[in-house]
This record gives sequence, structure tokens and C-alpha cells, in this order.
Amino acid sequence: MKALLFRGPGHIEWGDAPDPRVEDAADAIVRVDAVTICGTDLHIVKGDVPEVEPGRVLGHEAVGTVVETGRDVRAVRPGDRVLISCISACGRCRFCRESRYGQCRGGGGWALGHTIDGTQAEYVRVPFADLSVHPLPNAVDSFDAVLLADIFPTAYEVGILNGAVRPGDTVVVVGAGPIGLAAVVTARLYAPERVIAVDLTEPRLAAARALGAEATARADERPEQLVADLTGGLGADVVIEAVGVPQSFEMCTRMARPGGRVANIGVHGKPAVLHLEDLWIKDITITTGLVDTSSTPMLLRLLAAGRLPAELITHRFELGQMEEAYDVFGRAADTGALKVALGGPQHNTVSVRAPADR
Repeated sequence: MKALLFRGPGHIEWGDAPDPRVEDAADAIVRVDAVTICGTDLHIVKGDVPEVEPGRVLGHEAVGTVVETGRDVRAVRPGDRVLISCISACGRCRFCRESRYGQCRGGGGWALGHTIDGTQAEYVRVPFADLSVHPLPNAVDSFDAVLLADIFPTAYEVGILNGAVRPGDTVVVVGAGPIGLAAVVTARLYAPERVIAVDLTEPRLAAARALGAEATARADERPEQLVADLTGGLGADVVIEAVGVPQSFEMCTRMARPGGRVANIGVHGKPAVLHLEDLWIKDITITTGLVDTSSTPMLLRLLAAGRLPAELITHRFELGQMEEAYDVFGRAADTGALKVALGGPQHNTVSVRAPADR
């Protein structure tokens, strides 16, 4: 098959890779129909995630069609259209039993495109398929559903739930990329008084306004003053960091009111200063987290009901244009890309294989 291969920091290649096969009775082999690129993939390419080995197939978000299953898989069968979760869950370890699938110690967690081959390929092996893929209703478009593989559950769980957004809150989202925009959308599920988006680029701020942000501010034009003005000098109830650089994290801590919450979503490649000399007296709660995807079934129901705006894809490519798509996504400030999606030529039929005897 063809796949996007990580060749080392700064180098990727759309090339040949072995076809995946069922290696465990809980596996499913899925033909990839729609896939996207995550900011975390860019971190891998830059060399920020050293545990990803050269030769690894990247990607952890996709929609596809099951073509083969191991003998223990019960939730899906060949021919089913499914959403592939960015997180795999063994379902047996302590953390999976607590629905903390991102911390799975049984071989799951963030595995796809990280410790095992991922989804930016023509086919992918998905471990623990019963808990790691979700059947899709026919009415749900593949390019809408693929946004629920990672960015929507990440924004909702690590931003909104960890940040404990409540009705009437002032919520600030720093970073209006795909994750930040998904945080704007899912924060509004809790009827906050206002959502304020902060970013460096006007197109992303415009997208935030279109998705429901009541106010926006450029990150280089005193956004802290805007937050203070809108809250009578108190600061925000919840501040969500969706960038992953020290300056944005430190800005978030300054924007939070006494007793407020800072929910960090961003993937940080460098240390950030924690100004405890200012924060110790303010009763600030700071949370971090890797997505668990336990909310994915609920988010899928909202999507199917038309309750979850998902208009984030700005660029579409054929699957074989993966390197071009990485270039466009990686230069988002120049290209205006929010989320890119790729899909191969659609087939009228799906070749399925009998369950493997493993």
C-alpha cells in the first residue's frame, strides 16, 4: 500500500509500506476513506516527539470501511463504515476501567501514528477495535465525522470538561486553530455568558466569530485588557490554552480571575514559566491532559442531530497528495488552512475478508 512515512526530523515521504494484517484477535483492518493532519503530526515531523521512530506511518484520525476483523471483534464487521478514534483502549487496565483511555497501560492510549503505524495510508490496523472504532450513521458525512477522531473530543474533554465551563462563565480560548475553534463550539454547549477568542491572524478570528465567539482579539494587541474590560477587571472564569508555546500559556494564567481555571490543551515542546509568585494567592486551578475520547459517542450523536457545527475543513486533497497537504497545513499563516482533509478515489464496492483465525 501507499502511506505517509516519517523518515526523521524534517523528512516525510508518501511511499510504499507493507499492507497491515491482523496481528491480534481484537484487531480490525480498515480501508481509509477520509483522513486529516493534526498539529501533533507537525510536532512529530519537527522532531518534538522523539519516541516516533523513522519509518513510522503517521496519522491518528480517519474515517474508513472495515475490510477484516480478528475473531474477537464483536462491535463491527467487514463492510461497516467507521470513525477511527485517535486513542486506542484495551478496556482492561486500571485507566480504561476509569474511562481514562488516553492513559491506557494495556497497549493502547495514543498508539496510532505514535508507537504503531497510523492512519495516513490506504489501510490501517486498528487495535482493540471494539472500543477504538465507532460505527457511523449513513447520514453523517465522512469529512465531518473525521473531525471527531481527535479535535472535537480533545477540545471538549481537555478544554471544556477539565476547565469546568459552567453557564454564565466568561471563557477565553487562546489559539483559534482547529482545536481552539472546536473549543469555541463545544464551550457554547454550556451556555457561557461570552466566549472570547485570541489569535494572531484575522482569518482565524473571523472563523471563531462565525462559530459563535462573541468577542475576538489579536494576541499582539493587548487581549488581556479586553478580557479585563469585559469582566469588570475580574478576568475570565476559564482560559483555554490551545497553542502550545510558553508565551501563550503565561498569557492564559494572567487572564484568569481569582478562583479561575486554566485548561491547557496545547502540545508544548519547550518549558513554560509558572509564575507562582503571582498565582499562589489567586486560587488558580491549572489542568493538563491527553484526550480520552470517552465523549466521542455523545459528540457523534450531536453531529448526527445537526447540533455540532463542523465547518472547519478549508482544503481537500486526494490521498496521494499527502506531502502537498502537509505543506499547506504547515504554512497555515500563509495558506489560511484551518483543517485539511484527504480522501482517495471512492470505490463502488468494498473487498472484505473473512475474520482472521487469531
